[in-house]
Amino acid sequence: MIQKVRLGEEWYILAAASPVDERRRVLKDNETFAVFDRFGDAQSIGLGEEGIYYGDTCFLSHLEMQIGGMRPMFLNSTVRGDNGLFVIELMNPDLHPGTDEAIPKGVLHLFRAKLLRNNASYEHVRIVNFGLERIRTSLTFLFGSDFKDIFEVRGFNRTRRGVDLPPQVSVAEVLLGYRGLDEIVRHTRVEFDPAPQRLVQDQAEFQLDLAPKEEAHCYLTIGYEEGQASAAPRPAYFEVYRRCDEEMRARQQQRCRISSSDPLFNSWVDRSTSDLIMLSTRLRDGEYPYAGLPWYSTTFGRDGILTAWEMLWVEPQMARGVLGFLAANQASDMDPARDAEPGKILHEARNGELARLGETPFRRYYGTVDATPLFVGLAGAYHQRTGDLEFIRSIWTNILDALSWIDEYGDRDGDGFVEYARHTEKGLAQQGWKDSHDSVFHHDGQLAEAPIALCEVQGYVYDAKVQAARLANLLGDHEMARRLESAAAELKREFNRRFWCPEIRMYALALDGSKRQCAVGASNAGHALWSGIATEEYASQVAQSLVSADFFCGWGVRTLRADEVRYNPMAYHNGSVWPHDNALIAAGMARYGMTDKALQIFTGMREVSLYMDQHRMPELFCGFEKRPEEGPTLYPVACSPQAWAAASVFYLLQACLGLSFDAAQNRVCFRNPRLPDFLDSLSFRDLAVGNATVDLQLQRYPHNVGINIVRKDGNVSVVNLA
Repeated sequence: MIQKVRLGEEWYILAAASPVDERRRVLKDNETFAVFDRFGDAQSIGLGEEGIYYGDTCFLSHLEMQIGGMRPMFLNSTVRGDNGLFVIELMNPDLHPGTDEAIPKGVLHLFRAKLLRNNASYEHVRIVNFGLERIRTSLTFLFGSDFKDIFEVRGFNRTRRGVDLPPQVSVAEVLLGYRGLDEIVRHTRVEFDPAPQRLVQDQAEFQLDLAPKEEAHCYLTIGYEEGQASAAPRPAYFEVYRRCDEEMRARQQQRCRISSSDPLFNSWVDRSTSDLIMLSTRLRDGEYPYAGLPWYSTTFGRDGILTAWEMLWVEPQMARGVLGFLAANQASDMDPARDAEPGKILHEARNGELARLGETPFRRYYGTVDATPLFVGLAGAYHQRTGDLEFIRSIWTNILDALSWIDEYGDRDGDGFVEYARHTEKGLAQQGWKDSHDSVFHHDGQLAEAPIALCEVQGYVYDAKVQAARLANLLGDHEMARRLESAAAELKREFNRRFWCPEIRMYALALDGSKRQCAVGASNAGHALWSGIATEEYASQVAQSLVSADFFCGWGVRTLRADEVRYNPMAYHNGSVWPHDNALIAAGMARYGMTDKALQIFTGMREVSLYMDQHRMPELFCGFEKRPEEGPTLYPVACSPQAWAAASVFYLLQACLGLSFDAAQNRVCFRNPRLPDFLDSLSFRDLAVGNATVDLQLQRYPHNVGINIVRKDGNVSVVNLA
């Protein structure tokens, strides 16, 4: 399993085992998510992540179905395209050999269907006898709960835990309970319909007696309850299924829909769309994309912001939900134990037992250097996309507080650059998006000393000030706008003077606490193109480096150049490939007119999607060189799905099309659009611009793209700029 231990006052996550089956299946509904194996079971083996979770608690850690006392034989399983239903098909092995009740393999067909809704898992099991003789055997469910916190599942070792409560068993249900050290009582209610012939605290057994072609059905509901146990009846399986199906269809209709001439690309887009719908959780301020399953099913500031940014042209309301939540949870006081400072934007929020007890610092944790400028940047980008100035007014105080944090707390030594250093030994040592302990270092491999000024963060700050200046002008504060514009221009000059490293023909990864360059070739430099802080000359050199053989492995841009001393294609941040990182880099290249290089990245990512189970783009994969007729090498503990990885396809598409919006003029703008070779044609349906919508048909030509308006509803224009 994954072990999380303290070494040298750092947090590490060590993988001490491989996943038993890479083809695990995941479901999620708001705060509830489930990880099953392909049989539909959950077992405490491999990484130990299988189970059903509510928030940060595993409320069912063991679930196993047996036929005749044996595990069924696998036929097939899939999660439906919209992620609403997990369907499994099984058959019996040879049962009871040498007896009068012997059943040859493949006579019984077992069908399982699972879905999540309203803090519960619902399952329908159907057994059909396709034999010629009457069959008598048993169907058994084994189940249990350890009520572990997600950090315990990840390997956090606790010196003491709460107490398990005595199980309560009735005719058709079992109630399991746990009283945590936080004094919260958590219950798991396991219900069967019809009632089994035998039911004990960890097992239910049904006796089957089926004539030829006869079938039997049973239904299993597993619900989570916190505090006082409730006996309120839950709706029946098919009623829940109907509601889920209707809701999923409605949610898919609420966004721009994309289709193309390439069925495989369509599968990537459709799976990404469904993953983002599944990962999005309804909060008070709107929907928020939770970062990823299974380890990061919660609000992350940086992840939520970048996911919303990638999705902004498709679904702008996601950005509004992210901005609203982060504004409401912005730090207002100094709190070293949480790395919190006034105006700082949240890194991560947790609600499990360990977070409540303070055994981890992550209940409301602010140890991120980049979420705050990215928050301001997203606010500006959201307004450009929507023209929604009233919402900007509603969070303007939060934007001003974020800008104050940048200048007063982010710039620790007054040199104009934003640095980080943790305040608590429990916190993250590295606080950029590459937050592994060894991700920031010098050319000789020596780790950089804090406070550290990351290359990409200066670009985020530059963009934040540019965007805030534009918003200040719109809100009538022209003096503030002038100050911000001047500060952004000065930052750009100093950044290009201090961070450019001729030896590596790139921007340095960072400046350490002594203001020495970390002269390391890393993908972070590509983000300087995305933010616009790079000069034209330096942008060209960075882009050329990133598509060279030392960086581009054939699938995508590695996080670290292959000749660096800490390069390792199997490392989390020092040689792997991250789809969201590649999407931002491609957008940066297109920004500077190097769309041909962006298309190279787009094509590599599309080929990755062909090899991924269910065409689902994972959080990351290993950075090994692409080899003929072989797929990319998976990273064993990557989250899949992961929000910003799922959103990467939409941002790659936007980058290559040069797609932008002028909300004030109700215009859709394409600047030097290009499509990759695998897309001959592309269509957008219900692309929203203000209160109008438009359907577009795009056709690829050798050096440009033809754009036709198929339908428009309302006042909207489409401009193709050379």
